[in-house]
This record gives sequence, C-alpha cells and structure tokens, in this order.
Amino acid sequence: MSGKIRYVFSCAVHLDLKELFHTVAIIHGETGKSRSWIFFDIVTCGFRYGSGFNDYLLCEFYNLSNEQRATYVTRSINNALVSLLNDKQYYHVFDNKNEFYTTFSDYLGRGWLNFASASYEDFSEFMNDRVEIMVKPDAESGGKGVKKLRKSDYPDLRQMYLTLRAENTGVVEDVILQHSDMAALHPESLNTLRVVTVLNGEGPHIVYAYIRIGNGGRSVDNLHAGGMCAPIELETGKIKYPAYDKSRNTYYEHPRTGVRIPGFEIPFWEETAELCLRAAKLVPQMRYVGWDVGVTENGPVFVEGNNLPGYDFLQMPPHVPNRVGMLPRFREFVEGI
Repeated sequence: MSGKIRYVFSCAVHLDLKELFHTVAIIHGETGKSRSWIFFDIVTCGFRYGSGFNDYLLCEFYNLSNEQRATYVTRSINNALVSLLNDKQYYHVFDNKNEFYTTFSDYLGRGWLNFASASYEDFSEFMNDRVEIMVKPDAESGGKGVKKLRKSDYPDLRQMYLTLRAENTGVVEDVILQHSDMAALHPESLNTLRVVTVLNGEGPHIVYAYIRIGNGGRSVDNLHAGGMCAPIELETGKIKYPAYDKSRNTYYEHPRTGVRIPGFEIPFWEETAELCLRAAKLVPQMRYVGWDVGVTENGPVFVEGNNLPGYDFLQMPPHVPNRVGMLPRFREFVEGI
C-alpha cells in the first residue's frame, strides 16, 4: 500500500467530520462552489496528492490546477520524507530536551540544568546568580509547558524547587535575550527562525527557512498560539513576502508594533545558516530536521530541534505567488520522493 493511500485510510479512521464539513462550508462561502463538489474534490486530492482537508484549505487547493497541486508537499509526502530520511531509533535525541541539550550543548549559548535529575543543592547552585529562568518539560513541543519564572514568584527557593519537581519539569535554563531587531517585531515573545536542513551524500543543505513572530502580547511565537510566519530568502537573509497566520490573515506590518515585515533583514543570518549546517552533521541518522533558532546580540543559538518539521506554512498563498509548492525544492536534495 502506498504512503498516500495509507495516509488517506488513516485519516478516514480518525476523521473529524465536524471539522471537515466546517472546512467545506468555509470554502463554499468564499468561492460559491457547490458543497458536494468541494467535498469530493477534497477526497480526490487525498487519494491523488496525499493531502488532508487542512492542506486543502490552507494551501487553497480549490484554486489550483492539478499540475500545481502536484508540486505541493502534503502531510503524507512530509511523512514519507521523515520515514525515508530519519531513523526512528534516534528520535529520542530530539524528543527529549535533556538529550538534545547534551548533544548540542555547544550550540545553546546559555546555561541550563537537567532538572529531572537535579537535587535541591544542584538547583540552588544554578539559581545562585539568577533571578529568572525558563522552565520546560522534557518531551513536549510547540511551546507547551514552557514558562518564564522569577525567584520572587515563590516564598523561597526550596518551595520553587518542590513546585517544579511536582510539575515534572525537565529543564531549567537561562532566558534567551533576543537581538533588538528581532524584539522590535514583537517584544513580548522570543521570535525564532525555523531552518530546515536535509543531509544527503553531498553534505547538509538548507531546504527552506522562515521566521515566526508572536502576536497579541503572547509570550510564544508558535503559529498554533496566534503567531505568524514569513519565509526567509536564503541568499540574503531578508523577508520577501508578508507574514501569514493560521487564521489565514496576511500581515505587511505587524499589527502590534507597526514594523514592516517584507524587507526585514534577519540579523546574523549567515551565522545562523552556518550553525544549522554544522549541526545537521552531528546526528547523521537524522537527515531531515527543523532547527528552531533564537538570535541574540551575540549571534544565533538553538532553542530546539524537530524530527517532524512542519511543511504547510511555506506553501500558503502569500508565500507562493507562482503557485508552485515546495516539492520541486525537496527533489533537488532527496531522491525517491
């Protein structure tokens, strides 16, 4: 059974019919196309291109020709890339923050503590000259469970330690102080870069990169938390297109700060690219990785690595004016996809 067909059957088993019909209603309202045509076209695209109804909506498949649709990386194609390029036996290096921090310690640029195995004395020593820290669970992603805490939030340090222990905290670390240019976009969040690399017989390559920017005063930049993203020109480190969010809003300027997004230049872009290309060789069994990078006044630092990089946001309408998806780009570096 092909990957696309397996994906379609998997979707059918776990299908959220309410969301599917809600998607059909949205597209019907925007285009005037019949609901039955939209429904059957979604199903057809699932079998033909391995797309789900979220792919269909976010990438506006309903406005694309079959030739254009065939150029898009859909969820099933992304899953196939992961299966082809990444060895499951090494997922733990990226899934567990303590393992990731240990493996890529030279790329972090900040102090951290394995809190999962830390005694109170270890924690007390770490906190000796710190007034605030970031705390993270070991195995979550997408910003889940990440908090900024201050010593003054607790009656005393022992109570802070006991509370974090009860919350199954995995890592405590220094707060990343981002570059002033990055902070200008949305100062309440750490605005990060996602740089996706592929490792083949010729070495590591950057396939694409984008910036994620927080919104609404929220402390995370994740798109699932209301953030936005825009692709980075690999040659220049500049943002070429407006930002876009999961609600399909387009932003030429940030609504909170007024900073112009197209034309924004990423500080330390060359250093960021070099950092990710070096890191891509450290665990050669994981050949398809999305690196999350914070940019400080002293250069780029790793936030985390992802063994299942996202694929859809760089293919949304404002970012592909020629309506050609990312699949041809992947095929420059990956055979058999």
